[in-house]
Amino acid sequence: MRIVFMGTPIFARRSLERLYSDGCNIVGVFTQPDKPRCRGLKVTYSPVKELALAHGTPVFQPWTLKDGAAVDTLRELDCELIVIVAYGRILPHEILTIPVYGAINIHGSILPKYRGAAPIQWAILNGEKETGATSIIISDVVDAGDILLVKKTEIGEEETAGELFERLSFIGAELLSETIGVIVRGEAVRIPQNPDEVTHAPHLTREHSPIDWNESAAAIKRKVRGLNPWPAASAMLSGKLCKVLKVDVGSVDPHKRPGEIVSTGKHGIEIACSDATIIIKELQAPGGKRLAAADYIRGHTI
Repeated sequence: MRIVFMGTPIFARRSLERLYSDGCNIVGVFTQPDKPRCRGLKVTYSPVKELALAHGTPVFQPWTLKDGAAVDTLRELDCELIVIVAYGRILPHEILTIPVYGAINIHGSILPKYRGAAPIQWAILNGEKETGATSIIISDVVDAGDILLVKKTEIGEEETAGELFERLSFIGAELLSETIGVIVRGEAVRIPQNPDEVTHAPHLTREHSPIDWNESAAAIKRKVRGLNPWPAASAMLSGKLCKVLKVDVGSVDPHKRPGEIVSTGKHGIEIACSDATIIIKELQAPGGKRLAAADYIRGHTI
């Protein structure tokens, strides 16, 4: 089977690694155009491009999929199956009709829950106990295609979005391998998504970052976990907007107003919220390094 892989970040690279390991015939890789990254604005390759080049696979980086050039390329490659994992582009209908086996996607949630760009983060933010990865046939509606296979996993009580992202990248790679297997054997069963169970996971921005101390301690802790590493929860401390990277739930203290500092010390920075206190354990000041809150306190008046 002649496979074209489309993906960009490390999450997608795990799946591409698995396809190479399985001996799949990857005839082309599409990834986002090279962009300046980090402080030096050095142009770097995406994780997927690096891997594809290491394997000698042709790499394509179109700025658009709508001008007909990508369609011509896929036809020239004699593509039989398109695999998309975190590519960051929506495929036009014309492209979906090219491969004889269609186009499949690995999505980081248990569909139909959490369609959209940030399913891993929103699962934590909303207090889900489990999540997973789903393989689907790509349709004209984003994340709405028929389900092929699902792999589920529990969300750890202390797990951050970054940690869960890493775990799901490997779960998704395993799921992709199994999905291609059932397609090759002619055993794929398509299950339509139930529209009554659909929820959404829209893009996150820094507007989601500020902590509302009027919320419950549980909700604030989920926010800190769910927005770590990006865009990160934030709070004003000593007149500086700091990233809050790790917290514990403290004691119930109804005598303090939400947002009021209760105590500081080796344990961290304890702040009242609506039903208890939150103890900030790790933070990062603007332009600074990630620090234990106890270390931050030594150089700053809170």
